[in-house]
Amino acid sequence: MPNRYILLAVVVLGGLFRTPAVLAQDAAGDLAQSEAPRIFFDCSGSSCDNTYHRTEIPWVTWVRDLQDADLYVIMTSQRTGANGREYLVDATGRDAYADYADQTSFLSLPTDTQRERLDGVSLTLALAFARFAQYAGFRDLVSVQGNPNGNGAFAPGLVFADQVEDPWNLWTFRISGNGNFSGEESRTSRSFVGGLSGSRVTPTWKQSYFMFLNYNFLEFSSGFVDERTDFNFNTTVVYSLAQFFSIGFTGRVGRNTRENQRFSAEINPAIEYSFFPYEESTRRSLTAFYEIGPVYYEYMELTQDKFNEETRYQQSLSLEFSQRQRWGDARASIDGSHYLHDFDRYNLRLSGNLSFRIFRGLDLTLRGSFSLVSDQLWLPLEDLTEEELLTGVRSAATDRRHSFSVGLSYQFGSIFNNVVNNRFPGGGGGFGGFGGGGGGGNFRPPGGGRF
Repeated sequence: MPNRYILLAVVVLGGLFRTPAVLAQDAAGDLAQSEAPRIFFDCSGSSCDNTYHRTEIPWVTWVRDLQDADLYVIMTSQRTGANGREYLVDATGRDAYADYADQTSFLSLPTDTQRERLDGVSLTLALAFARFAQYAGFRDLVSVQGNPNGNGAFAPGLVFADQVEDPWNLWTFRISGNGNFSGEESRTSRSFVGGLSGSRVTPTWKQSYFMFLNYNFLEFSSGFVDERTDFNFNTTVVYSLAQFFSIGFTGRVGRNTRENQRFSAEINPAIEYSFFPYEESTRRSLTAFYEIGPVYYEYMELTQDKFNEETRYQQSLSLEFSQRQRWGDARASIDGSHYLHDFDRYNLRLSGNLSFRIFRGLDLTLRGSFSLVSDQLWLPLEDLTEEELLTGVRSAATDRRHSFSVGLSYQFGSIFNNVVNNRFPGGGGGFGGFGGGGGGGNFRPPGGGRF
């Protein structure tokens, strides 16, 4: 690990010194592992790498079901002002250790490589496990020692902004872009997307600015050609007014040819109230967000209300709830908005998802949304052509949108999951390993047979 991390020296007792083959295959190996703390690790998303953490921390038993665990660990993360990430690790004991609770965190830097980030997260997890092992009486599993630098002093920790001279004054920027070209006998398409963003985050103020440009070209052999260039510039400025209140404004200017907007601009003063402390947002959050302000539209074609341009005032209110607990994850939101000149011009959207552990190994996932749409001021007076409808290059009129999905997953077998085998990564069938992440289809060697 890099010098700036603390070295974790793992001292494994006699039973754990067996060869990997013995640990993987005989019952005695399982018995040795069962004498270590049993960890159920709850983490999902691109920031989780369960295989890496299991490889780096072999002195605990990673179990695949909550009911078999001594310690339940949830890891969540959120982006920092410098585009790094803060990882929060909440550990709670189970059964005989139900009184145990602990929390620790790790801050990755935006310049960290993936290896540095993974090493830091693994170290944070290992220290959390070590504290629990000491509390619960799992003795002689690990020892932790400092890693001094070359002059014998310990590496410095994180510093505050006023302790260093920062030539960027806490500002961070990102430039991105990608192009695409594809074609076949009946159609040709090309596109380019570019973006520029800048942000500055302090405990009191949060500023973010984002701009993107989107160029699309589509041509069919039938003679239909669509070429369009869109852009958007968004800004958000937030001031932390009190423990549960924030005020600020959002602004936007842009061009959206799919929605008949040659140019549009809006600015909205806003206020947000958090029913829980903001520090708890990665585990539970309930917020109310309100904004109001003018919006200006210049249209490409005459609208159904026979306007070439117009300025209207609108307001919106959003309620959003999210929670992550032992039984699973839940998120729900209600978003409503309308134009002040006509309350019948509104948009109301309800959405949510639920991932629920029904019982050992069986998970139920529900996702859905439903919208009532009555605010499409930009609809063109003339009907869309058949090609525009089929290709989706122009948005059509609608008064509702909906979606729903349901899924079940069931996992069974050995409760122990310590063995790591990285041979043929991504190969095999369509089911993912521990912690998600599916394989890449069936491997077919030369000759066409299935391996």
